[in-house]
Amino acid sequence: MTTPVSPLVLAGAGHAHLVAMRCWIDRGYRVPQGAILISPTPRAWYSGMMPGLLAGRFTEEQCAVELAPLCHACGLELVIGEIAHLDANAQVLTLQGGRMQGYEHLSLNVGSVPPQPRCADYSVVMVPAKPFAPFANQWQAWQKESGAMELTVLGGGPAAFELALALHQSLPEAQIALICGGGLLAGLAPEAARQGRNLLVERGIALTEHMRVERASGGWLMSESHRIQKTSALVIATGAAPHPWQASSGLECDASGFVRINAGLQSVSHPQVLASGDCASLPDTPHSGVYAVRQGASLEKNLPALLVGQPLAEYQPQPRALILMATADGGALMSYGRWGASGRLPGMWKDHLDLGFMRRHRLD
Repeated sequence: MTTPVSPLVLAGAGHAHLVAMRCWIDRGYRVPQGAILISPTPRAWYSGMMPGLLAGRFTEEQCAVELAPLCHACGLELVIGEIAHLDANAQVLTLQGGRMQGYEHLSLNVGSVPPQPRCADYSVVMVPAKPFAPFANQWQAWQKESGAMELTVLGGGPAAFELALALHQSLPEAQIALICGGGLLAGLAPEAARQGRNLLVERGIALTEHMRVERASGGWLMSESHRIQKTSALVIATGAAPHPWQASSGLECDASGFVRINAGLQSVSHPQVLASGDCASLPDTPHSGVYAVRQGASLEKNLPALLVGQPLAEYQPQPRALILMATADGGALMSYGRWGASGRLPGMWKDHLDLGFMRRHRLD
């Protein structure tokens, strides 16, 4: 059977691809006939609003973008599927289930997966915070359970912090704990980290810092041979790790397995491939949705330029980013440079930005 070849494949419906698609629609740009978008689900979940969904502040409809209207408006065919393998030298993607898709040009915006500890005896339910749809299903199941539960969130960054507070809000009978491999909110403003610790104490969420969880056994989280925390479920929000297929793709990757790109968001080894967001590696560009959104504005110009052989514009990462972390009560914890603050005003600003992003990208 002959493998179909598309002039352009957008793999993943991350923030950068959403921004690029919306910009194309605004200026009337149509992708070449036969171009496709591959997404695991018909909707793209917006990570910034997931803690608000858990805390009961937003509905599922508010937190997701239907992809079909966006695709139709700019000429893309929507293909629902997950990538199982990429052969960058042969320029072929293989999806779960065996479908093969060739491409002339490829843009990767597939996000990342959180690294997780081992659990050989299944005594602890491991629940990665990404992808969001399966996590939301597990959260809904927890809501239907009666009695107290022991839930632990693993991770020390903004996502883990937000999830711990949101789970505490939505599961009032559960005992919530947060375990960080390093310091809580390390790398953010010291005042933000201090206020974050205070919030956890006020809500009765147990915090353990500088403790690396390596495995789970007999219902306990373990560090080497030491028991750390007894728990029934572990929510894994440990940052970004690449999808396993990236390492075997043939694309040049960094030491962690992320696709190395240049300032044009172009693979350093395969010029017909662009990559953005969490799956990509570029100096001075953290794995954060704030940076992925900015990369979308570059993709909007660079993908059409790549198709016709024109030079690519350089993406310039911002020197610092505004970080707003929802505190599950309508407020937010803010970090910008060395400055941190919390309260209702940052929460109102976060809601304004999040809801504005969704209005901008929703066509249904």
